[in-house]
Amino acid sequence: MKKNIPTPGTLYLIPAPLAEGPLTNTLPQGTLAVILRLDCFVVEELRTARRYLSAAGLRGKLDGLTLFVLNEHTEAATLGTMLQPLLKGRDVGLLSEAGLPAVADPGSNLVALAHQKGIKVVPLTGPSSLMLALMASGLNGQSFAFAGYLPVKSQERKAAIKQLEKKAAQENQTQLFIETPYRNMALLGAILETCAPQTMLCVAANLTTSDAFVATKTVAQWRSVPPPPIHKIPTVFALQA
Repeated sequence: MKKNIPTPGTLYLIPAPLAEGPLTNTLPQGTLAVILRLDCFVVEELRTARRYLSAAGLRGKLDGLTLFVLNEHTEAATLGTMLQPLLKGRDVGLLSEAGLPAVADPGSNLVALAHQKGIKVVPLTGPSSLMLALMASGLNGQSFAFAGYLPVKSQERKAAIKQLEKKAAQENQTQLFIETPYRNMALLGAILETCAPQTMLCVAANLTTSDAFVATKTVAQWRSVPPPPIHKIPTVFALQA
């Protein structure tokens, strides 16, 4: 007798808000509706995920949820365990800490494995700090690249910045990158010390909040004004030379 193999479930990629505030300010009703019907999630951090899911409408139901943790410390060998509910026919939601899952986020490894296993992957609508920064920058939105996090060591960071500036000039391409918030000022200082005076720099911080800060100036102009309020604030940097 032939054994019945269940149809795999769907892996939903669920965006998270970039900052505190009503979820309906940045997440459409359709995304929130998907959250309400799921009972299994892959999350980056349990505490913040529970708080998010509670605010999304699952308050009182958290104890009944299955939660897997996937972060930078997760071993690749454990990803298969997270796919088991999907292979058994259960739908699963993948959450990031903020913004879009699998973008500058370890969730991309799970998504890649899901494709290998023939599991349907559905990205849902929500905020992206990178796209919001690019939209507001006034820089080239036709050709752009995301460089992720730059090196922490001073000389390596400066070399990376020079390389991005060179690429931006050669390809007329906006270069987007980010930093751990408490290192924002060090990165800004390195940019202003390294780049040519005419290079354009956009600094976009605290996006989607009431005190969001977005400004685009030449490096020379940035050098002549007080530094922007970005210490320990989520920030996207964009260069165009």
